[in-house]
Amino acid sequence: MLTARSLGERSRLILKSQRYHMNNKKGFTLIEVLLVVAIIAIIAGIVILAVNPKKQLDESNDARRRADVNTILNGVYQYVIDNGGRVPSAILGTTTQICATGASSTQCTPFGLVDLGFLSDRYIVSVPIDPLGATTTDGTGYYIEKTVGNRIRVSAPASATSTISATR
Repeated sequence: MLTARSLGERSRLILKSQRYHMNNKKGFTLIEVLLVVAIIAIIAGIVILAVNPKKQLDESNDARRRADVNTILNGVYQYVIDNGGRVPSAILGTTTQICATGASSTQCTPFGLVDLGFLSDRYIVSVPIDPLGATTTDGTGYYIEKTVGNRIRVSAPASATSTISATR
């Protein structure tokens, strides 16, 4: 039969055993590890965006310029196909800035801009404008020229020192 003394001794042994296991418990729980990883990921994302936002913006603008250059070139190319291979007379053999959609020929000519208004609505919705704006009044910031062999080159100044261009 169990006596009060043996019960007390037994409960002391159990408490001692529990304390031993609690004090020797080492390591992290899964939740602790996941929280630390999530916090590090959030901080890393903030740092990456904060380190060089100008570079991110420049790359975004250059991507838009590439798309715009291809849009203009495709519109001109479709016009050439529809007109028996004839390149529009407005496109000269020198690199010239393109006039913005909605500007009249009288607004474009004094500034030496190429009017591609004939492309609007049929080949492209409107002539795109550079993300940072044009360099002249009523200009788009995009340039077009007719090269040797009646090839068309459309270009745009990139954010860096290079130029974005496409030829067809």
